Amino acid sequence: MLLLDDLLTPCSPGDPGAIEMTWMDVPGDKLLEPVVCMSDMLRSLSSTKPTVNEHDLLKLKKFTEDFGQEG
Repeated sequence: MLLLDDLLTPCSPGDPGAIEMTWMDVPGDKLLEPVVCMSDMLRSLSSTKPTVNEHDLLKLKKFTEDFGQEG
């Protein structure tokens, strides 16, 4: 982690001023959130695989038909 404006940001271990710590060591109010742009999101989506498949969707549809949307 590097300290920038009193906030910590991820870095490479060899970066000058790097402080080695785990994510659990970083206080939530001291974490500098990275800047994310549309191209970052599109690149991420291009390599992300679905977490559900057609079978899962059919099971959900049947459950909804049997028990309603609220279950």
